[in-house]
Amino acid sequence: MEVSFYVLKFNVSAKMIFYTCFYNSIKGNSYIAFVDTDLLKMTKIIIAPDKFKGSLTGLQFCNAIEKGIRKHVPDVEIEKLPLADGGDGTVEVLQYYLDGEMISLNVNDPLGREVNAAYLYSKVKKTAFIEMAEASGIRLLRDEEANPLKTSTYGTGELIKDALGKGVEHIILGIGGSATNDAGMGMARALGYRFYNKDKKELSGVGKDLQEIETIEISGVHPQIKNVKIEVACDVDNPLYGPNGAAYVYSPQKGATPKMVRQLDNGLIVFNEVVKSQFHLDLQNIKGAGAAGGLGAGCILFLGANLNSGIELIKNEADFDQKIKGADWIITGEGKLDSQTFSGKVIRGVLDSLEDQKLALFCGLVDLSETEREKLKVDYISETSVYAKDLQDSMQNAGKYLEMAAEEFAQKHLLK
Repeated sequence: MEVSFYVLKFNVSAKMIFYTCFYNSIKGNSYIAFVDTDLLKMTKIIIAPDKFKGSLTGLQFCNAIEKGIRKHVPDVEIEKLPLADGGDGTVEVLQYYLDGEMISLNVNDPLGREVNAAYLYSKVKKTAFIEMAEASGIRLLRDEEANPLKTSTYGTGELIKDALGKGVEHIILGIGGSATNDAGMGMARALGYRFYNKDKKELSGVGKDLQEIETIEISGVHPQIKNVKIEVACDVDNPLYGPNGAAYVYSPQKGATPKMVRQLDNGLIVFNEVVKSQFHLDLQNIKGAGAAGGLGAGCILFLGANLNSGIELIKNEADFDQKIKGADWIITGEGKLDSQTFSGKVIRGVLDSLEDQKLALFCGLVDLSETEREKLKVDYISETSVYAKDLQDSMQNAGKYLEMAAEEFAQKHLLK
């Protein structure tokens, strides 16, 4: 018996169809079978957006796009993978993947007052996502209260301690929006570390204490820390101190005067010298050490944490790179597409994962020059604000306009 296989390529009505032609010759009889392999493969679309800030969550974006597409292509395969960069909206996205619950407790705010804070906890996956801003954020203070010499990350440490008590094995810590410049001393104190000055007096762990540190006591540290994988969502690469460090770059936003900035910077230098002497670790040149008033450095030292891009951490939880394999299109987007979009943000993260999938961007507003647009590896861009009367209308009815944009996309690119 002689068997031959052929793959023939035809163009029928502008549609590329691949036929597998099987020819079998048995006892002088010929059999030819044609299989339209294109019909065996359904179009697969991944919807993986950031939020439309002030208008839509990532999941609402996914639902609007899906609704618009299915009006014209009902049998398309769609998988929703909302993303975030570690900032606003991250809790909602991780809740989607972790199937967790919000845990609330009273902790200390940046000035040591009681405040109710919450974090996401997944019992099944033994994972917690903690936003330091819940306990130590600038949003918890009135403008006149902001003073990084007096603020502390102690409350963030209390959230971590509570999660450790629940037996978590993995903690993701978001460190945006801080009111502090204490290099994580406050957080560390809540977890059992102790700090002393040259007179053996214990320090409370606020920003002004940095320049007084003489020794760090580790005998009472929470025993579970070393058994937990801790990852910090960090998208800045500032050193600990100096002109580009925590104090000079960020503390003015937290209420620091020029004199305070110099005092805090000097304190970070003293802190690093103590760490080098006692732990043989130089934190200064570790990228991201200066994040959140030096909390990046503190997480490395006190928690044994790794600093990673926020979007990469979320992609890992979503198993993003694996799930997009075989997709025909990836649809992503955010409220405003501009030059900042490609610095550690969601769309940048999607671009980094692209293989041979086509990419469509849906944004409320596109603020890119023609040159910047041409540099993008993008197959389709939609600006939903073109459907709206004005900015207010665009934001209030973002879901409706996103659905309309998805319909237009489906008609142009998915109908065969």
